[in-house]
Amino acid sequence: MVQINKNYLKLKAGYLFPEIARRVKNFSDNNPDANLIRLGIGDVTEPLPSACREAMKQAIDEMGTQEGFHGYGPEQGYQWLRQVIAKNDYESRGCEVYPEEIFISDGSKCDSSNILDILGLHNKIAVTDPVYPVYVDSNVMTGRTGQAENQGRYEGLIYIPITAENDFKAEIPQKPVDLIYLCFPNNPTGAVATKEELNKWVQYAKENKALILFDAAYEAFIQDDLIPHSIYEIPGARDCAIEFRSFSKNAGFTGTRCAFTVIPKSLRGFSDANEIDIWSLWSRRQSTKFNGVSYIVQRGAEAVYSNEGKKQISNLVDFYMLNAEIIRSSLSDAGFEVFGAVNAPYAWIKTPDNMDSWEFFDFLLNKANVVGTPGSGFGSSGEGYFRLSAFNSRQNVQLAMERIAKI
Repeated sequence: MVQINKNYLKLKAGYLFPEIARRVKNFSDNNPDANLIRLGIGDVTEPLPSACREAMKQAIDEMGTQEGFHGYGPEQGYQWLRQVIAKNDYESRGCEVYPEEIFISDGSKCDSSNILDILGLHNKIAVTDPVYPVYVDSNVMTGRTGQAENQGRYEGLIYIPITAENDFKAEIPQKPVDLIYLCFPNNPTGAVATKEELNKWVQYAKENKALILFDAAYEAFIQDDLIPHSIYEIPGARDCAIEFRSFSKNAGFTGTRCAFTVIPKSLRGFSDANEIDIWSLWSRRQSTKFNGVSYIVQRGAEAVYSNEGKKQISNLVDFYMLNAEIIRSSLSDAGFEVFGAVNAPYAWIKTPDNMDSWEFFDFLLNKANVVGTPGSGFGSSGEGYFRLSAFNSRQNVQLAMERIAKI
């Protein structure tokens, strides 16, 4: 008999976003004329920047010639892309990150789960609550947790609540942990972390020989000049942190797929008491399990850093952040308690009248024909909250706010 991975049976009934899709489909089947506005899944809506499109078109033409054809590329990514990333995203901010420490991939979602391939099963793991579901579910799938209890929290994980009561600040655990997932600007709450707060995490990680897995997928949306864009802006982070970045949200690559992960060569893990080079393990993992991102897509990503690309990316970020401001101000005026949507493209809303998250989801779906994301899907501390995404057209965002205000 074929045996399956029993860890998958621990997973809750369905991944958050497929469950949303199921409910939306049922509603649409029963209300075919309804004009739904989707502010749930954080998928971008604006076209790819022209600088990226032109670069990819040129790359396609190159691929049609004998001289310009590219077959398998380097699993770590082409050197020219890693160089412009290092220069523009890190050197420009005073960060010590080198091209050879950057690994190009097809998504930070993939990397944030695949990184577990090179990490031991018995690490003590801390996640914020609410949390991006992939961090938790990938640990469940790989056998690093026990069963889920009634509130949906898994045995074996240490949960760090981030709520209005603690001003959405992740507090340092009282006991030592080995792996720490941090996401700032935060998905789903939109909260950010100051240099002082991140410095405390770096010091904690160094003192406890822990590893920070830092998701900076939304760093481009930071508006406050005092908020760090990278964990490597913090002294000592090279010795205790891996950073995940993505072109999905800032450059519209959700359907094109390109991201990168930074693993400093100075980073060390342990096998028993022996220090192990983490960079070499990840490089080995990638060369075995990954064939790299296509040449065409990497040329498109390179164009993000051209003069025209930078202007176009800035315009895209400004567009979505104005959407966020419209959501925040409109809902605040309508009497909602709204968090986030200042340095991140997500508004985190307190549900009204003591509704639970899924109840409010169904209420908005049926009464306003607006789709959002229930906070409880991100963890038990997300119960009583609701996420709305700024990733949509200006017309749809304004119409959605008008509909919500009426109900």
